[in-house]
Amino acid sequence: MKIREIVDAINAKVLVAGDDGLDMEVHSACASDMMSDVLAFVKEQAVLVTGLVNPQVVRTAEMMDMKCIIFARGKTPDKATIELAKSKGIVVMVTPLRMYTVCGELYAKGLHGGEDNVG
Repeated sequence: MKIREIVDAINAKVLVAGDDGLDMEVHSACASDMMSDVLAFVKEQAVLVTGLVNPQVVRTAEMMDMKCIIFARGKTPDKATIELAKSKGIVVMVTPLRMYTVCGELYAKGLHGGEDNVG
């Protein structure tokens, strides 16, 4: 799935797109407001769905080689967080939908969670 398809699927507003960011292919996603869970359990993810709006989200996404951050529940990151994402080449978008709804919409469109390695 291309990131631009996600924008339409969840009625999102793109804050950071980069040169070809919306044309990047993604194959899986995860959702969490706890970045420690993302670091501990996420493998080979491409999209992060969260309601947490601080620079740590961008740093976590960068460490996990994620291509896109979706801020749910209408939450909007501050300018510093947006600038950090831009400098790291990470697509950022905001949606008014709740995290559960975002996940359902993305799953229905074929974007899955990857391996289930929860232990």
